[in-house]
Amino acid sequence: MNQPGVTLNHKELVKLLKMAYSAERAAAFAYIGHAGAVKHPEEKTAIRQIELDEWNHRAEVLTIMAKYHIPVSKYYEVRFYVIGKIISASCYVIGWFMPFYFAGRLESGNVCEYFRMKQFFNSMGITEHDELLYEMGIKEKEHEIYFLDQIKNNKMLPFFERWFMWGKVKSFNNINLDEKYPVEKSEVYCKKGD
Repeated sequence: MNQPGVTLNHKELVKLLKMAYSAERAAAFAYIGHAGAVKHPEEKTAIRQIELDEWNHRAEVLTIMAKYHIPVSKYYEVRFYVIGKIISASCYVIGWFMPFYFAGRLESGNVCEYFRMKQFFNSMGITEHDELLYEMGIKEKEHEIYFLDQIKNNKMLPFFERWFMWGKVKSFNNINLDEKYPVEKSEVYCKKGD
């Protein structure tokens, strides 16, 4: 069992933590633009809450990184800062559907980041982050479902799903919120090859 301050000897996990930390800020920036661009107050409120969730995830990931002396990647910080700002600005010009669609698609992939982190930690005998990583993965799934629910009856969805491989039929994770596995059985989620 790793003690506080011990360095992780797992390149893939370290990279995933660094990327997730920086990508959460990009997502938060994107949701600032998305919330600003929508007209309905309920949509603004929901998207702002999702933005706050992303800032919270960023803080939680940083806490884990600090425990294992993992430095923040300057490269990822700059790269995802620019991506987030571009997406944020684009929400004002690409219409209503696309920000919802691509937010849902992004969240669908983000779900597995946290379950893979849990699997990597578990492969080294570290279980202390299981609950947190599980909760963050489930929260990302809730975000995915929110965005899909907003567009599920839109006539453009079948076309986008065919081209971008996400929608009512396709997802980038195998989680069903109506039949969730508990933390201790969640190793079935997001296994490579699924």
